[in-house]
Amino acid sequence: MDISVALSTFALLFLAEMGDKSQLLVMTLAHRYRPGPVIAGSFVAFALLNLLAVVVGQALFDWLPQGWLLLVAAGLFLFFGVRSWQDANRGEDDAEIPARNRGGFLQSFSLIFVAELGDKTQLAMLALAASTGDLWAVLLGGTLALWSVSLIGILFGCTLLRRLPTHWVHRAAAILFIGFGLLALGQLLFNGVVVTG
Repeated sequence: MDISVALSTFALLFLAEMGDKSQLLVMTLAHRYRPGPVIAGSFVAFALLNLLAVVVGQALFDWLPQGWLLLVAAGLFLFFGVRSWQDANRGEDDAEIPARNRGGFLQSFSLIFVAELGDKTQLAMLALAASTGDLWAVLLGGTLALWSVSLIGILFGCTLLRRLPTHWVHRAAAILFIGFGLLALGQLLFNGVVVTG
């Protein structure tokens, strides 16, 4: 396991999720339920989503030529970079919480799972796993990042997000996404990786 891959995955996903809809979801859920079940439900949902992302990413790494993977990863990162910058300019809407009255664990798990399935962070993890081939480093870095963001949202969210402008966090994430996209393109162009069928 490459620690640098784990650390870069952590940094990218931490910034990408800070102030995003899943953090707003757990903040809202923590006001409705005790923190323990909300933490447990969101942690289990993120762990399952991340495992799905890196398994698919590892399969792509094993089956597809590296050139294609780098091209797709670069495209995804650049797209998410532009999207994060746009989110910073317009602000994200608060996620709506359905009015169902279930237990904190079940509601936290189901809402986070549905909200994040196919979201930019899951696709970013898939792209990182596919482009690096280091399933465990991406899984560790990504899961710790999303758990950390959830904990911050649950324990300190209201105060933190009032003091730290969300658009700054989105712009930092945009810069990281674009940086990863340019790195993938640089690998493709300058390391002699050939895109073949």
